[in-house]
Amino acid sequence: MDVPAIAAMATEISQSRTADAVQTAVLKKALDIQSQNALQLVEAAANVVRSNPPHLGSRIDSFA
Repeated sequence: MDVPAIAAMATEISQSRTADAVQTAVLKKALDIQSQNALQLVEAAANVVRSNPPHLGSRIDSFA
């Protein structure tokens, strides 16, 4: 191999590693954001206020 080919290959490998690192960082950030959104959704669902009195909706009418 000649020197320019080796240099080009080294540059290509370096760029590939950099691209992989950036893609991994973006993926981790996206997963963090999804995790935060899911946690907020669960917390919001836990704070639901019931509008019916407690005795309503506790029995099933099975007459058909």
